[in-house]
Amino acid sequence: MTNYFRITGYCPEDNYCFIMDTNGLFEKMWQLSSYCIQKGLKVIEISNDEKFLDVNITKAERDTEHFILRANADGKPENITYELNGITYKAIKVGDKIYIPDKEQTI
Repeated sequence: MTNYFRITGYCPEDNYCFIMDTNGLFEKMWQLSSYCIQKGLKVIEISNDEKFLDVNITKAERDTEHFILRANADGKPENITYELNGITYKAIKVGDKIYIPDKEQTI
């Protein structure tokens, strides 16, 4: 079981969104989700590296001490479609960074 997690979140208080990775910081995905919710953030998507597909974000090195900010932007993240290898997926876009949170969610 992997503990590389990617989360897309939104901060309603300050109106910004982000894509953040953790690689070894949390044992379980629910721990990351709970941490973000406790900080007043809304979880838009969360998945592990067995489930998501990278589009233009590369995975980070193992780091058991830090969150790894992959993207941030004003406002909410964009829900888009993205074609990869002839398959159209539901994807998330924050700034110029895109990833597919669930490789099973095709259009």
